[in-house]
Amino acid sequence: MSTEVKSIAVIGAGTMGSGIALVSAMTGIKTYQVDVSDAQLERSKAGHTKIMGRNVEKGRMTAEQAEAAAGLLTYTTSMTDAKDVDWAVEAVFENAELKKGIFKEMQATFRDDIVLASNTSSISITDVATAVGDADAPRVIGMHFFNPVPVMKLVEVIKGLATSEETTARTIALAERMGKVPVPANDRAGFVSNRVLMPMINEAFYAWMEGVAEPADIDSIMKLGCNFPMGPLRLADFIGLDVCHDIMMVLHRELGDPKFFPCPKLRQLVTAGRLGDKSGQGVFEYGKK
Repeated sequence: MSTEVKSIAVIGAGTMGSGIALVSAMTGIKTYQVDVSDAQLERSKAGHTKIMGRNVEKGRMTAEQAEAAAGLLTYTTSMTDAKDVDWAVEAVFENAELKKGIFKEMQATFRDDIVLASNTSSISITDVATAVGDADAPRVIGMHFFNPVPVMKLVEVIKGLATSEETTARTIALAERMGKVPVPANDRAGFVSNRVLMPMINEAFYAWMEGVAEPADIDSIMKLGCNFPMGPLRLADFIGLDVCHDIMMVLHRELGDPKFFPCPKLRQLVTAGRLGDKSGQGVFEYGKK
């Protein structure tokens, strides 16, 4: 298996994929941002330019470093354009069948000696690996970054049933090279972060729905009383209410516990298209997007 990572393909140019691609390029790695949507790629590129510009203004990086990182980023709708990369990470939304379809395409496109990683935050890595078969399963691993990727230090590293020790060691090394802190978690739905976080967010929605307190007051109590940097309902808007819903449905389906089923209030907001920050309205109002 190839060990030196000089180039990476990031499949998906949404919030997480865009963040991973930026951190990769800022680490000095040639990075291909791949997405089926030209519009999404344009949004990702604009976001990269904005973040690096802000970093230069605040003295976090020099103009020369920003220019170098921008020069390492290639935006493309064709996975084939990145076929010779040394690493590939999938970063699309939480849908097992979609991810498995992408992994089949990754297996057919990239060299057979590179790691195939998933940024999934809740879906079984063993399940994802079934898309590539037993022979390639040892190179499939979970590499769960956190939003916003340029800021958050944690990467949950999740081994599937067949993931090799070499793949795990290489993933830890790459995460560290990118300035992250890799922490292992076992391959159970939601891993650690979302298995603990999502029931708390769900309970906050129930507290709101049942009239225990208003959203701003629920968040204030959790911030002031539990020392949370952000209240659970504000955090849900930041993550995306649809994303929270999808993760909870994975947890409910895989673990079979009703506590993971999304609160009716959360489901109602998602149905109405009130998804949080990205739509301009969720639990709270943010203005038109």
